[in-house]
Amino acid sequence: MEEGGAMEEHRTTPRQRVLLAAKVMLNGGGVIDCTVRDRSPAGARLKVVSVVGIPDRFDLLIGTEERPQIAEIVWRKRGEVGVRFA
Repeated sequence: MEEGGAMEEHRTTPRQRVLLAAKVMLNGGGVIDCTVRDRSPAGARLKVVSVVGIPDRFDLLIGTEERPQIAEIVWRKRGEVGVRFA
């Protein structure tokens, strides 16, 4: 943490605030609905009901995009996960 309580920035590219519906696509064919809260070309922050059951690596389908992106979890906290795109 930096002085004053602010978190140190580790992202290589800044994220832009968004509000997009998305789907975590599970290998077994299941889907977990989520919301993309901020996004960059390198990754995103996802709002989820629960982090339980979300694997470390998965396909993420954002909004009306035709193809999912491979996402890898960088961090987890209650109701949110941070991912980088592989």
